[in-house]
Amino acid sequence: MKQPPEIPTIESAPPELLASGHLWILEAVVGSPLRFRLQNSGIIEFGDGERVYASGDELPPQYQHAVRHICSRLDREALRAAVDDPSAIIFFGTAMQYQGVEYDWERTPSFLGQEVWSATNERFRPPDAVDGIYERLGLQAVTPLEQELPARDFDPDRYEIPQSTWYDGPAAGVVIRDKQGHRARLSNPDVGDVESTSSSETAPLETPLPEATETAATESTKTTETGTTESTAAALAATYGSDTRLRRLAEELRQQGRTVTDEQLFQRAVASGYRELNPRVFGPTGPVDRRAFRSELAALTGQFVQE
Repeated sequence: MKQPPEIPTIESAPPELLASGHLWILEAVVGSPLRFRLQNSGIIEFGDGERVYASGDELPPQYQHAVRHICSRLDREALRAAVDDPSAIIFFGTAMQYQGVEYDWERTPSFLGQEVWSATNERFRPPDAVDGIYERLGLQAVTPLEQELPARDFDPDRYEIPQSTWYDGPAAGVVIRDKQGHRARLSNPDVGDVESTSSSETAPLETPLPEATETAATESTKTTETGTTESTAAALAATYGSDTRLRRLAEELRQQGRTVTDEQLFQRAVASGYRELNPRVFGPTGPVDRRAFRSELAALTGQFVQE
């Protein structure tokens, strides 16, 4: 499967990008790279920014919410009707999960599309076509902030980074594209670099856990006198297995025509935890034991269904 396209900084952008023509300005979202294609067998093949996986289940846990999102929403028949060989079309986007920016997870899609590659034509689809492609297939793309902006009117030194579409705060930056395939990113130094991290879980936890928003949030973290953050599996499970969250997840299942079972609810609750927490929380040097978290959460979801 084709590798994701490189997006240089605006300082390293090809000179053709700002020399002439028109530009599309898109919000640079922070998450983890995710690509996929529909194989002729009907199975969706997934890859992150580094490798391709035999099945979506093999991706790291923090990707499972995005895998489920794509598998349940992708209109396979619409894709097959649009092209002779669906496997020749590769979709690139971002699995929207915590990587330093606390998005509004309830309204932020699990996956946002950004690029579409055609192996038949050996080219990326132009930016004015990408949004419509994803919409016709049942998915959502990063909505352009500006379209058909004359390149001569774009000054990187004076450009003001807009507010994010996905939380009440400034965007992490913008991606600038043209129809010729040139790209660049302009980062917002107040939010952080817009490059998504890889799926690696081996590095130590360098950032604190995101501030939880559920009723049990006050119990999920404890700050020591030295300023470090300590967490327990039980406290995190109380947050991600709260009545408020489980009721919301159960309603989502019903709206999809699914029966609310212990397993279905547990899978969605644990996926939301993996999505909203720094993936290093459960890594080898992280503060929380993954199995203990899952066990505590399973008990809470089971109790919720029984009641």
